[in-house]
Amino acid sequence: MARGETIHNGNFMKNGIYLTCKKVRYNSMIEEHFFFECLYKMKSIINIEGAGDELYIDFKTKTISDYELKGLIGLFYRYKVDMKQLQMFVNEKNKEWIKNKKKYWYKRMFGI
Repeated sequence: MARGETIHNGNFMKNGIYLTCKKVRYNSMIEEHFFFECLYKMKSIINIEGAGDELYIDFKTKTISDYELKGLIGLFYRYKVDMKQLQMFVNEKNKEWIKNKKKYWYKRMFGI
């Protein structure tokens, strides 16, 4: 997605469940392509929209698969996107593995 380009299908923020990626920096066009390719493969995402230096990712629900959540954790960690917002996906079923203080993402996600 080129800087300033907008992808919109009329569903943006329909459910109010979205993540914001601010000033994402890619080292190459291939990395940028990889970032978006990963997002587009996630079935829980219903829309991706960019405005200026922000990207908004809209979700169907707060309940997403562990596979997709781990994918988001990896992408957000790699591209230094604010990970604290991923806390909205923590639930009874995944809190044991996601709140493991020994995991590489714990500090950036929970700030503890």
